[in-house]
Amino acid sequence: MKQILYSGLIGLVLSLFGTPALIRLLARHGYGQMIRDDGPKAHHSKRGTPTMGGIAFILATLIAYALTKVITGDQPRASGLLVLFLMSGLGLVGFLDDYIKVVKQRSLGLRAKAKLLGQSFVGLAFAILSLQFHDPRGLTPASTSLSFIQDFSWSIGPVLFVMWAYFMIAGMSNGVNLTDGLDGLATGASVMVFGAYVFIGVWQYGQSCDRFVTATANCFEVRDPLDLAVVASALMGSCFGFLWWNTSPAKIFMGDTGSLALGGALAGLAICSRTELLLPLLGGLFVIITLSVIIQVGSFRLTGKRVFKMAPLQHHFELKGWSEVLIVVRFWIIQGLCVAVGLGIFYAGWVSG
Repeated sequence: MKQILYSGLIGLVLSLFGTPALIRLLARHGYGQMIRDDGPKAHHSKRGTPTMGGIAFILATLIAYALTKVITGDQPRASGLLVLFLMSGLGLVGFLDDYIKVVKQRSLGLRAKAKLLGQSFVGLAFAILSLQFHDPRGLTPASTSLSFIQDFSWSIGPVLFVMWAYFMIAGMSNGVNLTDGLDGLATGASVMVFGAYVFIGVWQYGQSCDRFVTATANCFEVRDPLDLAVVASALMGSCFGFLWWNTSPAKIFMGDTGSLALGGALAGLAICSRTELLLPLLGGLFVIITLSVIIQVGSFRLTGKRVFKMAPLQHHFELKGWSEVLIVVRFWIIQGLCVAVGLGIFYAGWVSG
């Protein structure tokens, strides 16, 4: 369990003290946020704020994980490394998107096809690799069975699993990306979900089937639950440190570099911990905000009318006159309730299993 404490603390310290250095570096090169003219007018004052801040917590997470393994002498596990690969790969796609926005002065960044191609390559590579690397028990980081709080008893096969995993990765990474519209909103919400996955990983490790002489109904068949908890702790600590500088008024934005990386990490943790269908509840705020965009676009195309003043949902409330801080805090409360309900269902499912 020391690994979890080490990774969280190292990630927090590196991100908290490393982010100011990144802010100075980005500001020196003029890598500031582009603000679209059709957005809320209150956002125009944010023009020029350094972006690509996701670099800070991505690097902090990777270093925290590596140092934790060196300090404790424990070997890295396939599940943890795959989640870090997914996070870093999508972060790279986001970085290219941000770089084009700030250097080429093209507000939409990467072309849609190029961005989709990058996300597809990383997501599909993760999905395929997650079915490799068998441990002595024959378990792989992911399973071809769908899961809620554990795997269901039937398999969908490797081809459908890869498609399902890609759908989850694309959905969650774009969900976090849509949520990242107000200072600290996506960062704070992500911290809560990563905290939930620390708990889930620790619980699964304590109740892992390989810790019992005879596997019982109340045990978890997860390849590397403790390593997933270490990764989640590193992410939680790194995001906490970044939030110090990202909260209103933000000194730096995470950009697509950060939002795509965080969404990928959440999807990877869910897939490898066998909690795929629990993730939409744990990350309920991301789902709600994504649905607001789908509803807005669908309504406009079908009826020519808009349901919200503006989508994503947080901007609707901005145009209704709510202050940015008020929206963020209330949305954090919603996200906290989602995590509480999700963890309650996870625990209840284990007790009644």
